[in-house]
Amino acid sequence: MKYSFSGRIRYSEIDEYGRLTLYSLINYFQDCSNFHAEDVNVGLKWMEEHRLAWILAAWQIHIDAYPAMGAPVETSTWAYGFRSCMGYRNYSMETPGGGMVARANSEWVLMDMDKGGPARVPEELADAYGLEPGLKLKDDFGSRKIRLPEGGKELPSFQIQEYQLDTNHHVNNGQYVRMALSCLPRSFRTRRLRAEYKMQAHLGDWMFPKLSECDGGYLVTLNDKNSNPYFIGELRE
Repeated sequence: MKYSFSGRIRYSEIDEYGRLTLYSLINYFQDCSNFHAEDVNVGLKWMEEHRLAWILAAWQIHIDAYPAMGAPVETSTWAYGFRSCMGYRNYSMETPGGGMVARANSEWVLMDMDKGGPARVPEELADAYGLEPGLKLKDDFGSRKIRLPEGGKELPSFQIQEYQLDTNHHVNNGQYVRMALSCLPRSFRTRRLRAEYKMQAHLGDWMFPKLSECDGGYLVTLNDKNSNPYFIGELRE
């Protein structure tokens, strides 16, 4: 099923120019899929009882516009496929008149929290969401895998704080993008994002960012002290 909720861009979600931030857009998408899960009775409580968690492997986001404060928007999501331990989900944000603001593709891994490894998607969970393969977005989102750049500029390291965690007790997906954005020039406005999540970071872990230029934008890697990436982001104008 396609799930939607309506909202209005809040002051707390905008930048210094009065426009929705990319980080806040990602929060709309995350909230939408969480609302979807709650409303079909496979939300946080159900997942905890079954010792399961969805872990984001990658997503790609295309942004057409950054709405201004107060603008009404409708955010939607739908699952278009399940395979073994994987789930595939699209998102969109539109204006009330149907104008496209942003759309996204995402790939998730279902994890068994007791065994610490992937779990096959139960039929009950897949049936609750329903499938909408006919609504799969036609955008060319590119490959899930992002090639690690050579070289790059090392930026100051920083430590993960409590406010960056979510209910899975690791760094929230949107926080990685927020950290990556802090590595870019202030004037840079992202229109295309590819994000690959490689490892889970936890409270107290240290991030060692590295910034590289690519065609039309930047590559940001957030590494551990041994240069193993937690996150790789490709951000283009």
